[in-house]
Amino acid sequence: MNPTKLFSFLLITILFLTNTFAQDLITAKEFIALQKEKPNLVIVDASKDKLYAAAHIEGAINIPYAILNEKEPKIDGTMLPLENVAKILGNKGLSNDDTIVVYDEGTQKYATLVYWIFKYLGAKDVKVLHKEMNAFRDARVKLTSEVPTVKAKTFTVNLVPEINADVAFVESSIGNSNVIIIDTRTPDEFNGVRNEKSTYSNGHIKGAINIPYESLVKTGTNVFISPDEFKKLAGIELSPEKTYLLYCKTGIKGATLYTYMTSVLGFKNVKNYKGAYAEWDYLGKLSVK
Repeated sequence: MNPTKLFSFLLITILFLTNTFAQDLITAKEFIALQKEKPNLVIVDASKDKLYAAAHIEGAINIPYAILNEKEPKIDGTMLPLENVAKILGNKGLSNDDTIVVYDEGTQKYATLVYWIFKYLGAKDVKVLHKEMNAFRDARVKLTSEVPTVKAKTFTVNLVPEINADVAFVESSIGNSNVIIIDTRTPDEFNGVRNEKSTYSNGHIKGAINIPYESLVKTGTNVFISPDEFKKLAGIELSPEKTYLLYCKTGIKGATLYTYMTSVLGFKNVKNYKGAYAEWDYLGKLSVK
């Protein structure tokens, strides 16, 4: 079997397996079914507090990613110490044994970051629901402005370090043909162009390719593109045997691509560099243009 046919076969097999049992992305209809199946389902709205206050899914708890970050960090996007994050989650009514569904205002950026954080901290069963109002209406997802009363729980951190990358791993990946480094920032940020939309970049990590978050979702709906569309977008051979190292400015858009590659493509060896370009640049590491 030639390499092209082998890759196609592997990709089809992976997609089949993903759709069969490894799907963490759920539709509005699947969400309604899950609510019926699991009465104690924990629903997390990762939107900013003002959007949550206007309307949210009935029973949803508001956990915007920013409350899990340091307030005046040296490096943008730095998370609080893990014990502090665990305490916040417990006080919000979450435990790592809960079945959790996370959604946001529709961009998928914030939901996928909070999803990734929960997975990284050891939550056992987390799913992402894409908020798309037509789908919500058709599935009769109930919205409200009422804030639910929650009972505090204990969230125990059991780190899953293999889904995160630290600086040492990033440095060891440069020039490694078995690791594909993907920058999910805008092309201007990737190329170190500074303008009103890109004021924070000296370029990109050496060897990285650019797959902007904005290309990963469809304009207007923010629904993820198809695997075929992603293959064309990547412009390189995608092999499940390789490791994929993803980053953006502060870990948000990298987490979106992480969710896509693990739940849509079914790839297993995927890491989000949570420290991201903000940390890389702060530490004075080499950027190229």
